[in-house]
Amino acid sequence: MNATKKVAFYTLGCKLNFSETSTIARSFSDEGFERVDFAEKADIYVINTCSVTENADKRFKTIVKQAQKANPNAFVAAVGCYAQLKPQELADVNGVDLVLGATEKFKITDYLNDLSKNDFGEVHSCEIEEADFYVGSYSIGDRTRAFLKVQDGCDYKCTYCTIPLARGISRSDTLANVLKNAADISAQGIKEIVLTGVNIGDYGKGEFGSKKHEHTFLDLVQALDEVPGIERLRISSIEPNLLKNDTIAFVAQSKTFVPHFHIPLQSGSNEILKLMRRRYMRELYTDRIATIREAMPHACIGVDVIVGFPGETDEHFLETYHFLNELDISYLHVFTYSERDNTPAASMEGVVPAKVRNKRSKMLRGLSAKKRRAFYEQQLGTRRTVLFEGENKHGYIHGFTENYVKVKATWNPELVNTLHQIALTDIDEDGLVRFEFVADPVLR
Repeated sequence: MNATKKVAFYTLGCKLNFSETSTIARSFSDEGFERVDFAEKADIYVINTCSVTENADKRFKTIVKQAQKANPNAFVAAVGCYAQLKPQELADVNGVDLVLGATEKFKITDYLNDLSKNDFGEVHSCEIEEADFYVGSYSIGDRTRAFLKVQDGCDYKCTYCTIPLARGISRSDTLANVLKNAADISAQGIKEIVLTGVNIGDYGKGEFGSKKHEHTFLDLVQALDEVPGIERLRISSIEPNLLKNDTIAFVAQSKTFVPHFHIPLQSGSNEILKLMRRRYMRELYTDRIATIREAMPHACIGVDVIVGFPGETDEHFLETYHFLNELDISYLHVFTYSERDNTPAASMEGVVPAKVRNKRSKMLRGLSAKKRRAFYEQQLGTRRTVLFEGENKHGYIHGFTENYVKVKATWNPELVNTLHQIALTDIDEDGLVRFEFVADPVLR
């Protein structure tokens, strides 16, 4: 490849996508490409797609237009979940030259010739049953935090979800490779690693191509806790039925794992959970929250919830609302249900009108703001450790405590990627927490 060629990347969706984009970007660097910002003129634009929500699908065309505006003659490639699910639909978008599916995306440079524009989008997409091998990834988005992929695919059959169709069966990285990647990340001066995957609590399945678990998620976190040089480890979204009590107990006394959990609920109604084919009832969810609170009263607990699922009546929604209102959680991620092709939920009866879905979403977003404010207020007067981010936002620098309280201070570049002990003092008009340093200079 010509060393003067430039490549730019755009990532839609989850932390897992970001980790894979970074891995794909490194393959371009190995071929002599220079990586530039997506808004700059590049020879090739790679868009890593998502298909979890309808909005992510719609954004794809807008992003292609952005690339064409920056360079009308650029080669445009689409990879990721949407590319696996609907490759021809993406290939038909004006300006798209190449579409690669779940297994092909990691070999993207093999599909590039002279980067000439194609008259029609070229598709290389496997049958999803062929996505049965594992490709390790980690992303370095800034100097403070990295997303480390430990698992891919999912064997669950939730009725609303396309992820098994887009990513295939559940499979895991080897424990040895996860530990190697974690050490490599730490050696680059990155302070925090976030574990990511499709269903990370299922870690160990498919580790060596076998369906049985060679290791468990607890084995993983215990081993990572011993890797030298890692300052912080954070668990991303984990299913409530796979977050075991022994894992919670270990995190509570861990050297590096922080007291922050993000646990999908999806509905507070057992009837709706059954329609969704979730693998738990709300009583188990209540037990998990209580176990975390007993072990780590100061822990931050985030919740995913879907509103407007087929069959969700006003009574079902209010059941969810009151359940969440009474639960000792810290914030919500609210998703408005959208029909996805080839999922059982798309043909279910009891379709909820869009206006009702939006109203319910607004109500839960309001509840989330109330929950976050209450959690922040509980933290006032305590001492925490903050890791400062690397961006100057309107004259301020932001950071997160170990238990995910967002703080801000006047911009100071010397604070970037440093850990400090602070005392949380009050909440400002933006809903962020002010603080005072209690130990100087920088801890590390």
